[in-house]
Amino acid sequence: MAPWVRPEFHRLRVGTTYPERRKMGSLDETRGITFDLSRLFLTFIWKLTMKAIEKVSVFGLGKLGACIAATLAQRGFDVVGIDIDGEKVRKINAGLPPVEEPLLAETISAGRSRLRATQDHKEAVGTDVSFFIPPSPSLPDGSFSNEFLLRAMQPVAAAVRAQGKKGHLFVCSSTTTPGAIDQVLIPMLEREIGGICGQDFSVCYNPEFIALGNVVNGLLEPDMVLIGESDPGSGAALEQLYRKYNRNTPRIARMSIISAELTKISVNSYITMKISFTNQLRMVAEQFPKANIHTILEAIGSDSRIGQKYLRAGLSYGGPCFPRDNRLLAYVARQVGLEAPLAEASDRTNQQANLDLFEKVRKLATKNGTVAVLGLAYKPDTYITEESAGLFLAQQLKRHGYRVLVHDYGATPANSPNLHEFEHIADPASLEKRGDIPVAVICCPWPQYRTVKFAPGTKVVASWKL
Repeated sequence: MAPWVRPEFHRLRVGTTYPERRKMGSLDETRGITFDLSRLFLTFIWKLTMKAIEKVSVFGLGKLGACIAATLAQRGFDVVGIDIDGEKVRKINAGLPPVEEPLLAETISAGRSRLRATQDHKEAVGTDVSFFIPPSPSLPDGSFSNEFLLRAMQPVAAAVRAQGKKGHLFVCSSTTTPGAIDQVLIPMLEREIGGICGQDFSVCYNPEFIALGNVVNGLLEPDMVLIGESDPGSGAALEQLYRKYNRNTPRIARMSIISAELTKISVNSYITMKISFTNQLRMVAEQFPKANIHTILEAIGSDSRIGQKYLRAGLSYGGPCFPRDNRLLAYVARQVGLEAPLAEASDRTNQQANLDLFEKVRKLATKNGTVAVLGLAYKPDTYITEESAGLFLAQQLKRHGYRVLVHDYGATPANSPNLHEFEHIADPASLEKRGDIPVAVICCPWPQYRTVKFAPGTKVVASWKL
């Protein structure tokens, strides 16, 4: 087994720098110099002489990877999607979406003449750039595993070497522990290719800031494109790709790879801090009968230094990104001998918001009574229930002996197996005649719940302003 596939290589100790082996004009990460005159000059020269990216390979055809492949094809690039799952490959080649996501089917149809899929990783060598979007699961200490990235990149690197190709661009779009690309992924690629990063091949870190349920529009019209580059040429090439790809003109933020890794998790950590602030204030305001948390937050958000985004009274944050990225920032701080009290407090407040809701419902419900939990997804327009307020509440209630009925407009037992343990409400319109449900809780702000009517004796808990 190659050493970088062993379990100890799936994590890393942050705070050290990748050996300085870059050539003239590259990013000097040891001294932290990210923008200097030589870099700007070389970027200018590269833009004049570089070959534009035309052919793209995308590894991992999940909810993000499938959307990246489809939108790239729609925007005029020749795309080959690569996945070990034969069914996903079959669906792409049949013009069908391999996962559930709004607008994905239409996007695949629009770019079908330029989009195909395969299970053969060697086909990536014939493309100009390979995007890698495998999962990067959290480890118990809060760091992210590199295992699936290593397993996806290693055979491509070996194929690049076998075919004698120079200049292939490897782009990591999965979230990584800061330092992982420089300390783990690039050394593996250099060994497999037998060359030097920035000279014989290049690497970029290019995570996306998207929301499930709006991935296609989020990719095509982002606020920012984040590019961490191993060398100015790779960053310039990827920047040129995005100038063609995006429908809007977002800021393209180019920087060192480690800076980009820190930027990605810091954006999400900051958002979780803002959400936790609203939950903290909501729990305080609830102790004052005449206080209205919605009007309070609307007033606070009117201050231009704060703004209205994510300043909305509701419940805890969840999903596959916010909780994990926030904990990862705290992990990184610990690894360099510091603390991240804001990130840790956000996480504690988030957990407290879940417990607060559970206790509130317990006080309203009779012992071993029936509770309807409406909205199991972590947000509208998706079926993902990972770390959602609704799933936490339903599980806690059931473990404490309550009869739990659930409903969601996206999440079902078919796409969310953790819902199998609950009774299901097929049509929320039936709640108007369900006198056997004394308590109903709206946990996800699906707009459809605005029109749901309940039986006269049902107590409704709705923290969201629908």
